[in-house]
Amino acid sequence: MLITRRGIGLGATALAAASVFGPVAAAAGRKVASPALDPATLVHPELREMVKIFTERMPNRPPFTAESLATARTFSKNFVPKPLPTPAIEEKLIPGRAGSPEVKVFVIGAKTDGKPRPAVVFIHGGGYILGSAMGEIVSAQTLAAELDCLVVSVDYRLAPETKFPGSLDDNYAALQWLYSNAEALGVDKKRIAVVGGSAGGGQAAVLAIAARDRGEIPLCYQVLIYPMLDDRTGSTRMPPPFIGTYNWKAGDNKFGWTALLGVPAGSSSVPKGAVPARVEDLSGLPPTFIGVGSLDLFGEEDMSYAQRLVHAGVPTKLLVVPGAIHGFDQMAAETRIAKEFTTAWRAELAERFAVLA
Repeated sequence: MLITRRGIGLGATALAAASVFGPVAAAAGRKVASPALDPATLVHPELREMVKIFTERMPNRPPFTAESLATARTFSKNFVPKPLPTPAIEEKLIPGRAGSPEVKVFVIGAKTDGKPRPAVVFIHGGGYILGSAMGEIVSAQTLAAELDCLVVSVDYRLAPETKFPGSLDDNYAALQWLYSNAEALGVDKKRIAVVGGSAGGGQAAVLAIAARDRGEIPLCYQVLIYPMLDDRTGSTRMPPPFIGTYNWKAGDNKFGWTALLGVPAGSSSVPKGAVPARVEDLSGLPPTFIGVGSLDLFGEEDMSYAQRLVHAGVPTKLLVVPGAIHGFDQMAAETRIAKEFTTAWRAELAERFAVLA
């Protein structure tokens, strides 16, 4: 299901939500309970074997806790990929925001010859509590090569050790450094975008909002891949029971958001600018791509955010992949639906870069 700004008005988005989350009595304004469904039967055929293996290896995994987080971080280091031979990667320490430490970034695919090129601030995922820039270095390299752009991947500080706005400060410092050094880096200032997946998508959304509010650096596009946008999901707002069954679950989401915010997820008051879904005014944000799977815990909040962007006059494309779970494009990268998903958002970003060239 592909929904563009030309067809994502209130009616189109309501239809999308109905097809993904079950029947909706929109005309009568009634709230209809979701049917009891076996989530395994809703998984896309290309993903079923992967989901089966994943479930067998990690049956009934409990939500993250403060005690289990250190173990999870150590375990995740086993899956850091070996970088590709090209494009080249340069590790740098750049100045942090006022009062913050230096920020480690990886500058990928730098070229100073020829015409100025577009650039991407790339933000890794991990529920705000896990992950690293090196953990997604191959994705960043591939993006730099395919779009012939410079990529700056940010190793922002994680929660709960660093609460909001620490990670935003790090990501904004990287954006500011890129913009200030655009000429030396061979970058076109008019073609700087932000890309992130999962918590990285949430970080990207927060960064775009901060850039708009501060009025210092214009972003030309934001790519939000199954972004983590709303602390209320899994805490005060629960999706149907067959949504968010695999990979990232409601309990994980509650823990991750609580770690970032410093207050319980779903609280009546949260730090200003920390939760994109709670930001009232979305006008003036850059054109946006949002992609998510229909079985992803973030499906409903991502569709809602896309709708609000459209209503705020922001050119927006929403792609909902039937039967896809959180992180499917990384976990099953060689499947047709994963390749089509990745091709879709990269094509949108490439088109935006081309239009502004």
